[in-house]
Amino acid sequence: MTIATASVSDRAPLDIDFAVIGGSYAGMSAALQLVRARRRVLVVDAGQRRNRCVDEAGGTAHGFLGQDHRPPGQIAADARAQLMRYPGVQWLAGTAEDAQVQPDGRLGFRVEGRSIVARRLVLATGVRDTLPPVPGLSERWGRSVFHCPYCHGYEMDGGPVGVIGAAPTAQHQGWMLPDWGDTTLFLNDAYAPTDEERAQLAQRGTRIEAVPIDRIEGEADVVLRDGRRIAMKGLFTQPRTQLASPVAAQLGCAMADGPMGPHIQVDAVQQTSVANVFACGDAARAAGNVTLAVADGAMAAMAAHRASMLDARA
Repeated sequence: MTIATASVSDRAPLDIDFAVIGGSYAGMSAALQLVRARRRVLVVDAGQRRNRCVDEAGGTAHGFLGQDHRPPGQIAADARAQLMRYPGVQWLAGTAEDAQVQPDGRLGFRVEGRSIVARRLVLATGVRDTLPPVPGLSERWGRSVFHCPYCHGYEMDGGPVGVIGAAPTAQHQGWMLPDWGDTTLFLNDAYAPTDEERAQLAQRGTRIEAVPIDRIEGEADVVLRDGRRIAMKGLFTQPRTQLASPVAAQLGCAMADGPMGPHIQVDAVQQTSVANVFACGDAARAAGNVTLAVADGAMAAMAAHRASMLDARA
């Protein structure tokens, strides 16, 4: 069957060599490697890229070699345009659901009611972030509130930065961020550092503020419950993550617990606990960024391709 580069329009059942669920950076990276191996590839994408909030806030991506300071939506659009030049790729917009391992070992799922069967599956389904319940925080997510110092710390220009405690990993951020700016850790009744952690933070010059936060105002100003207002260049926090798709659980993939939330358990080549199912990107990492997602996607695709060659030889 010849697959056109245009998006899928009919609703007939589809049988494919490789399917990639998730069309963001990790998924497109995986699809690129597979199609360059001259394999037929279907990409299923629900259009919910994790860092879309950065585009909505008018921000840019950072630290991604060759793409520094570009809007992430433009990076993704260019990547898709490059991918779709290959005649072996098919793009299907929609949400994958009802996934199951079939008796013959193939992987079945449905997209908007359409049946899909793949011999090998790469999951790049991503995660969703849940922010601490601080008034004004979510409105600034991706603009002046972040989670990754390596992605956004440089843009603080050495100014005052705040860490809003939501989990024990607040200590890690409070310990790291003095390299990017004068740092204050707001415990916010959500995190209580040990004496040892307090000593480590003090050694780094991080101040600890125990009075809870009432709200965030302005660009990134922290208003405390005692009425004090502390101006910040930017804020960092520890969102809780959850898998954005139930497909991995439906297939029976083992999960691992990370500091931010559960993720799909994979080995060194992105193989899950289920045969012929690979996973990459934020859904298969304790924490990550665009660079790591792209690398994971390439590794997952190469491992899936090698597995198909071994099967053919058997």
